Amino acid sequence: MHHIERTNKQGDRLLKMPGSMDRGPVEFKSHLVRQEGEIMALASRSVVSSTPTMRILSAIETMTEWKVRRLPLIDAGTKHIKGIVTSGDFINFLGGGDKFNLVAIKHGGNFLAAINESISAIMTPQVVTLPSGGSLNDALDIIIRQKIGGIPISDPEGALAGIVTERDVLKVLKNERTALSVEEVMTTDLRVTSPESPISAVSQELTKHRFRRLPVVSDDVLFGIITATDIMRFMGSGKVFSQMVTGDVGEIMGLPVRKLLSGDLFTTTPEKNLHDVARDMLDKKVGALPVIEDSRLIGLITEYDMVRALSER
Repeated sequence: MHHIERTNKQGDRLLKMPGSMDRGPVEFKSHLVRQEGEIMALASRSVVSSTPTMRILSAIETMTEWKVRRLPLIDAGTKHIKGIVTSGDFINFLGGGDKFNLVAIKHGGNFLAAINESISAIMTPQVVTLPSGGSLNDALDIIIRQKIGGIPISDPEGALAGIVTERDVLKVLKNERTALSVEEVMTTDLRVTSPESPISAVSQELTKHRFRRLPVVSDDVLFGIITATDIMRFMGSGKVFSQMVTGDVGEIMGLPVRKLLSGDLFTTTPEKNLHDVARDMLDKKVGALPVIEDSRLIGLITEYDMVRALSER
């Protein structure tokens, strides 16, 4: 791999790759039994959650410590679901969207003051949930139609009972046999960013397009992938504060994304079978794999792409 500090003057851009033609519905050799109430067999019952009164900084630290992308917010007494905050909400708050008003307007750009606000200031209050009696079909419908990566599950009294994610569904796909290859499922029209792009520009791009990640490319060389979770964990780890002098948000958001890239970069190839890719994603604990052919980035396959393939069979 080339050194990540090489400068790319191209900036953020849309990388168009030749894609596969629509081959119609996905067909699996085996079929899942989809029964009412089966969702709890897939879901995580031990859910990291908090209350809407938690500070934004504490929520970031909690999600970083437990390595979760989303945090359901519940009433302390009834355990009823009151909202949810995701890594995408934090990116929005940092400058990607309307939640940045909390920093820019209410606190005059002072990031240190803003992150001590209650998490209710940036949470999503209208939470899409599943009943504990729901089916896999119900979860698939929400994930695909609304592009939601994780769905809280409520019991008959409305209390938080669990959460089901794309990764949970991918665990089912791991045990399925299919003739489909990566090429038939991957995304080929990719937006990419450069190693020197500031965190602010990446945050805006992620928020605008509702992306969770962007490949980082310079001179057609793939350097890594930057995700909303990477940016959130940069804050949650405390590293961000060592970069600050005045407390102004511009000090953080002007940093190049190359500072957030890890040394690990896992990839796949277009001919690989989906069953094997599902296993690779789960083993490596990643939500996406760049697709490489002849040393070139030609696409990206994500947990969402895999779940969509499963739902269209």
